Formats: sequence, structure tokens, C-alpha cells
Amino acid sequence: MIPEPEAPVRRTYSYLGPAGTFTEAALAQVPEARGHDWRPVRNVAEALADVVEGRSDAAMIAIENSVDGGVSTAQDALATVPGLRIVGEYLVPVRFVLVGRPGATLADVSLVAAHPVAYAQCLQWLSRHIPAHAHVPAASNVASAVGLLDGTSDADAAISPPGILEHHDVELLAEDIGDNDNAVTRFVLVSRTVASPPPTGADKTSLIVELPDDHPGGLLEMLEQFATRGINLSLLASRPIGDALGRYRFVIDADGHVHDERMADALMGLRRYSPKVVFLGSYPRADRAVVRYPERYSDDVFVEARDWLRALISGEPEES
Repeated sequence: MIPEPEAPVRRTYSYLGPAGTFTEAALAQVPEARGHDWRPVRNVAEALADVVEGRSDAAMIAIENSVDGGVSTAQDALATVPGLRIVGEYLVPVRFVLVGRPGATLADVSLVAAHPVAYAQCLQWLSRHIPAHAHVPAASNVASAVGLLDGTSDADAAISPPGILEHHDVELLAEDIGDNDNAVTRFVLVSRTVASPPPTGADKTSLIVELPDDHPGGLLEMLEQFATRGINLSLLASRPIGDALGRYRFVIDADGHVHDERMADALMGLRRYSPKVVFLGSYPRADRAVVRYPERYSDDVFVEARDWLRALISGEPEES
């Protein structure tokens, strides 16, 4: 008898739910996630706990916004939860709509439910069109609208992503209410610790680094580990460690891959300098922009220098 083919292994992906959030839109960009199980969760901590405890194979979380900067809850979680690795990044344009219960009109609105980040990004529009409104914080951009329908919210309207219209029977009161047409949120796909995907030439490496102590020039000494190797930083953000005032860790995105000689050399320099370096992963950039660097920082130059030193140590005669 010809054996029946084995059923494909189903994978589970956690994301900030419910359906219709920007996080779901980011997960929809992951080819390997299509056709598998998507698990909506309530917050970043729950998403990462799903990965660590094996309920999910990976989690999609927001890490940075072009308007508001880094997402502190995500950065702090990645710094403190062991056994995680970023395996990809995805960009989602941020657009907002104002929705109400069926039959509502813009004139009915005085109390607006919104996630605090979404509210901040629509404040100018709200001030112009609903100057006397008040704000009710919501757990997510979709929960704000769901609360209108299930009776758990006293708000008259909600700020939500456009995708809310595909999942819920809400009244569209206004479109494109965001204050910045260029707003983009960066998401990362996080799995348990695995080897980084191979370099593509358009890669990014994410790290979290602590300074050894508080002294003049301490940050400069850390940054020199990158500068002296021709590595550009696309993100440098400080977050309090939490054990004392004035103690900070630094969230870093560096252009390049851990397999690049210059990046590997920089990581070894950081390891010697810092009491704690968390390697979060090397992965393809979402924009697929090829990383450029001067020729003096190419892999061949680092390899030649290492071979030269090895020859000196072994007593080989120098070539003229």
C-alpha cells in the first residue's frame, strides 16, 4: 500500500487582537503564516508568553512608530524575557477612521474611545472637528469599536483602523483622521531562540546593551564599537533598567548581519565592554534597502587583518 502523505504541521501565530488590528495587518504580510492558526491576544506580554511557553510558534508585536518612537512595553519585554529572537520585520502604514454605532452621525459624538497612541495621532483632527470631545482609553484600536457594539463602552464613537469595517457592523463617520499621512508602524515577528536567517545584503541586527557604569563618555565608548567598524545605527533608544535612578539600557538597530565580519567584530567589542548584551537577531529589512558601507569595512579586509595577525603570532615572515 502507498502510505498516505502526512498532514502539514500547523503553526500558531499570536498577535494583538481582535481581528482588524494593525498587528493583524502586519501578520498578513508573513507568507509562511498564511493558512495557519492566528491567535488573538490582549497585550504584548501575553503574545511573548505564548511563544516562550510553546502555545505559539511566533508572535507579531509592534516595536516602533514613525510618529511616537519606540513602543516601550515591547522594548522592555524583549530586554527582560529570555529565549526570544526576532526573525523578521514588517511595516504597516497607519490610517485611522472614526466609527460609531449603526445610524450614528458625527454630530452625535462627544465621547471618543481610542487606544492612547491612536488618540495622540488623531488629536489635531479631533480638535478641529469635535473640539468639545472627551477621550476614553481603550485596550486596542479594535477594542475601542467593539465596545460600542457590545455595550461595554459609554463612548459615542471610536478611533479604529480601516479594517474594522470588514469585521464589524459599525457606522463610518470619518475617514483618514490621522494627523500625519506618513505615519508607519514597524512590527517584528518574534520566535523562540533560533539561528538567524542567512544574510541577504539588506539586513538589520537588533540588540539591547547596558553600560558598565555611569561615567563621562560611557555612551560614546559604546557607540564607538559601531562607528570604528563602519556600522550605521537606525535606532538608538534608552530605557530605564529599573533598579536605580539614572540606570539605562539602550535598544539598538544596526545595519548589517551577524554573519558580516564587521558586525561580528562589533558584537565582540560590545561583549568585552558591556556587562549585558542581548542579541535579538539579524533579519531582512522590511524595506529591502541594501546596506552600503566603505570598502575598508568589507569582510575581506577583516579576514586579511586576522590572517596577518595570525601570521605574526606564528612567526611567519612578512610579505614585502
